[in-house]
Parts: sequence; structure tokens; C-alpha cells
Amino acid sequence: MIFHPSMVILIPGIILMYWAQSRVQGTYQKYSDMRSSLGLTGAQVAETILQRMGVSGVRVEPVAGVLTDHYDPAAKAVRLSQGIYGSSSLAAAAVAAHECGHVLQDVKGYSPMNWRAAIVPAANFGSQLGPLLVLGGILLNATGLINVGIVLFAAVIAFHLVTLPVEFDASRRALKLVDELGILQGDEREGARQVLNAAAWTYVATALYAILQLIQLLMIRRD
Repeated sequence: MIFHPSMVILIPGIILMYWAQSRVQGTYQKYSDMRSSLGLTGAQVAETILQRMGVSGVRVEPVAGVLTDHYDPAAKAVRLSQGIYGSSSLAAAAVAAHECGHVLQDVKGYSPMNWRAAIVPAANFGSQLGPLLVLGGILLNATGLINVGIVLFAAVIAFHLVTLPVEFDASRRALKLVDELGILQGDEREGARQVLNAAAWTYVATALYAILQLIQLLMIRRD
């Protein structure tokens, strides 16, 4: 499978993923150096949003790593990375607001978020086992095994496609929140928008790459 001619179909996806990662890192670094006028840290931004929106029972806590920020609906916790939790930068405000956007999705029962949570186990299983079954099917000349691997990998595609509306909606909610609550002022909102747009491209690139992988597997099966 490594040397199959279909490998070239992955090149556009690899290029887009590299570009998206470079863009998000560059944008994040740029706005990490710009302090917001109110001087609220990422943790304070998240706490302010949750309080003003009447959300209770959700903790805001630090987590190790860089850009490891996420909302854990099971633990009811907004977890902010070290560079976001205690930083008063525009990037920190944007990321913290984005994670609070996920909290509001959870509170309001946003369907795509629930769908994504339901798909996670199958997607994790399919991403690990699907390609291995395809490779095993090739080595054993077993078309049925290849088909099973492709079906399992399709769950990965479903996960990435559902992730897109979830992340874009969270960013939309975040920008609305920082505007309505006055957390960011004037041109600061444009900085937050650029941070979130750059992050969104990483999800687009990942989804496209997964689709190209599926196409590659289908081409292998055809041959």
C-alpha cells in the first residue's frame, strides 16, 4: 500500500494540512503578543462568559500542552492550555471564548455536537484498524477484508465531517459573545476572528485529507 500509485492523491491534502498548521501557528503567535485592552486572562474570559450567560456547574481549569484547549462535556470542564489560561492576549481571549462556545452548544443540546460524541468510539476504532485491514486484505488477496477496512475507515470521515459544523458554530458563538459582552474592543474583534478562522482551516484540511485517504483505499480495492 505504501508504494501504490494512488499515493499521489494524498499530496494535495498533505500540502493543505501543512499550510493550515503554518497559518494557525503564525496567527496564534502574532496575536499572542497582543494584549487585550481589558487585560482579562483566558481563564477570566471563560469565567466571565459562563457567568454572564447563566451557565453553572462548569469548571475552568488549566491543562498541560500547547493549544490543547478543549471542553470536556463529560467532566463539565473548560480546559485551557498553559499559554491560554493565564495569558491576557487576544489569542487567549479568542480561544477561551471558542471553548465556551462548545459549552453553550452542550447546554442548548446542539445536535451535531451530540452526533460527534456518538461517533468518536467508531472513529477511533476505524482510524486504527481500517487501514490495517486494507493492508492485510492486500497481502492475503482478500477483497472482503479490504471492504471491512474501508467501511471502518468511513467512520473517520463521518467524524471529521460532523466536526466542521461543530467547530464553525463554536467560533461563531465565540465572536458574538466577545462582541456582545464587550470582552474585546474595536479592532481586537478582528484579531479574534483571524485566530479562529486560522484554527478552522486545520479542521477543513484534516477532513479533506481523510476523504483523500478513503479515495485512496477505494482505488486500492479497485486494483
